[in-house]
Amino acid sequence: MDEIAFDTATSLAARLRAGEFKAEELAQHHIDRIEKYDRDINAVVVRDFERGLEAARDADRLLQSKEVTGKPLLGVPMTIKELYHVSGLQTTYGHPELTENIPDWDADAVTKHRAAGAVLLGKTNSPVDGGDFQTYNPVYGTTNNPFDLERTPGGSSGGSAAALAAGFAAVEAGSDIGGSIRNPAHYSGIFGHKPTWGIVPQYGHTATLLPNPQTDLVVCGPMGRSAEDLRLFLDITLGPEPLEATGWRVALPEPELATLSDFRVALWPTDDNAPVSTEISDRINEIGKLLADSGATVSDTARPAIDFRKSHEAYQNLLQSIISAGVSPERRKSNEARAAALDPEDMSDGALMSRSMVLSHADWLGANARRQRLRYQWREFFQDWDILICPQMATTAFKHDHSPFMRRTTRVDNLDQPYFQQIFWSGVVTSPLLPSTVFPTGLSTEGLPVGVQAVGDAYQDYKTIRFADLITRELGGFVAPPAYAD
Repeated sequence: MDEIAFDTATSLAARLRAGEFKAEELAQHHIDRIEKYDRDINAVVVRDFERGLEAARDADRLLQSKEVTGKPLLGVPMTIKELYHVSGLQTTYGHPELTENIPDWDADAVTKHRAAGAVLLGKTNSPVDGGDFQTYNPVYGTTNNPFDLERTPGGSSGGSAAALAAGFAAVEAGSDIGGSIRNPAHYSGIFGHKPTWGIVPQYGHTATLLPNPQTDLVVCGPMGRSAEDLRLFLDITLGPEPLEATGWRVALPEPELATLSDFRVALWPTDDNAPVSTEISDRINEIGKLLADSGATVSDTARPAIDFRKSHEAYQNLLQSIISAGVSPERRKSNEARAAALDPEDMSDGALMSRSMVLSHADWLGANARRQRLRYQWREFFQDWDILICPQMATTAFKHDHSPFMRRTTRVDNLDQPYFQQIFWSGVVTSPLLPSTVFPTGLSTEGLPVGVQAVGDAYQDYKTIRFADLITRELGGFVAPPAYAD
């Protein structure tokens, strides 16, 4: 196996400091892999190799002079999701009309990673407006899963996940509102962390060339091949939005739990609101047995005192309000007409989405108040439990399906379910603004990755990452896709 390409960012940084190889050599090694393999995968769609090699040469000069203080990623290659601004590179959000949308400033995540010494090699693919469980768009085309090119790597940070899984970069910045960090991590066999909302700035994660306000529910967060790398990324990027930086700081509590036996873990293998495949629910139960054998306190019945259907409805109210906020006046009138024509007794997911697209401000405030009650209910639950383990998606990575959204279905144990029904598992965490770390648990019977969520209380991000680190030491962690391991 190409142990350099699949090494962790933390390890590569240490090896560079030890003089095992030069940053320029490491950058060229990753560029060579992209040029060799990415024609099939199509992950790194905006390439910045010349500037990347120049940054690597600058890193070598600092490494030679031992000026490495405050630069924990000095010389380490990275890529970043297309939705982030990088000065001089286009940000299209998948829209052909935005191919000339070229900022002259960097997103916060880019600025901080560069300050930490990372070598940026380019940007990775995402679906149109970051709005799908798959990654394809009319600008860059389709990104394929390195474990099976006929399947999706997930979305919307699908290019990010595929790049990490294929050994094109050591660390990535993704973003998440409906599982966009977490489902690609699950589908592609890597680690991904959805931070507590508000602790990582969104500055520069936008299609507009002007500074953007912080969007409700959206988070920017890390993706990597180890939990240790997630922690490092979070340490680099934690902080307030630029406008708030004068007045406040982020100070997350360090977990006091040192071994798996210290954890109190609740298991939630499936739910009638969004049933998952038997293979995924069985994997969660197997993890529960491993934890119990390790001395952890484990329950498969503990749940917060929440009506999860109503929780899902509140999430859809908030989510669809965001998604529909920027539509044209004509599209809004169409949405309003569709919602007005609904039978008042229709409480289906489709009806819920339609009504949520045209909420009045008063209705949105009601949904926000319900969300606030959910946050208190989750806080009460996490007084007794450290971690909740639950699915991220209903199945492993599925085959590409570019049919119209509302015609799509998901095949779960030989039964077709509505495509977006599985967003339940993302929303149950996203709506109350909780942190969640998706970690790999090994491969399915088809040789596809299976990841699950480790959810914690708000601001307990380090705890969920610590748990993911400890459990994957037992499970084996990241496994390279066989076709790209050499």
